[in-house]
Amino acid sequence: MDWRKGEESQNVEVDQGGGGRGFGGGRMSLGGLLILALLGWVFFKNPLALLQQGGGQPGAYAPTSQPVQVDPQQKEFVSRVLGSTERTWTDIFAGMGRSYVDPKLHLFSGGVNTACGAASTAVGPFYCPGDEKVYLDLNFFRELQTRFHSSGDFARAYVIAHEVGHHVQNQLGIFAKSSQLQRQGMPMEGADGLSVRQELQADCFAGVWANRTQQRLQWLHPGDVESALNAASQIGDDTLQREARGTVVPDSFTHGTSAQRVKWFKTGLESGDIQACNTFAGAL
Repeated sequence: MDWRKGEESQNVEVDQGGGGRGFGGGRMSLGGLLILALLGWVFFKNPLALLQQGGGQPGAYAPTSQPVQVDPQQKEFVSRVLGSTERTWTDIFAGMGRSYVDPKLHLFSGGVNTACGAASTAVGPFYCPGDEKVYLDLNFFRELQTRFHSSGDFARAYVIAHEVGHHVQNQLGIFAKSSQLQRQGMPMEGADGLSVRQELQADCFAGVWANRTQQRLQWLHPGDVESALNAASQIGDDTLQREARGTVVPDSFTHGTSAQRVKWFKTGLESGDIQACNTFAGAL
């Protein structure tokens, strides 16, 4: 992947360390509660428990002990991938007569405080609608290679594009719609739940980004798409549960099966059209 062809973003932040309140003393917004249900995708723990690690109580500190040291090349990679998403989604939104607001991407190590709560590295990459930021510990890229056997640059770019896909959902009002459906009784977890539908749509949006960006930059090499598809297949609920538990429990699915994740990424990749990404209608 010739990732240096991508435009550099000015929206990458590097955590400078220090503490702060995670949940605070008040109630979380619906958006904050919604995103908590999407976290914990690697370790299958209660997201509230993940966010409370370190103090064990809402409002606990989750400090980063020192400023994050980021390899300049890694930061440039993240910046150029993020910049490519900004260009792609700005163009798509303009075609719909709308304005796209760029998200921030916050690099951290160990733990971080967000508008959705305090999170540890164990949560994995995530998006917080409360502050419209993507959060990424670059150590996850090492885990992507060692645990999930996905080492290509495009596999790493897919991870970023997936999280940006959640920002796109937020911009389009899909998070608000999901909150409404949840209040009406639609379950969050489960093979047919809201969380799975949101995650698969973010995979599809990542595929749309891949299609549009490739048309514009011609930056992919043979095998790059396969590396992203492999990454998608390695992080399906069924694959991760089988690895962690030895059994598969569809009622606890939050992200979709490996086959579904590959299917919806390919749907976006082949169509380049967000209209093809309606995971809320019909079977998955």
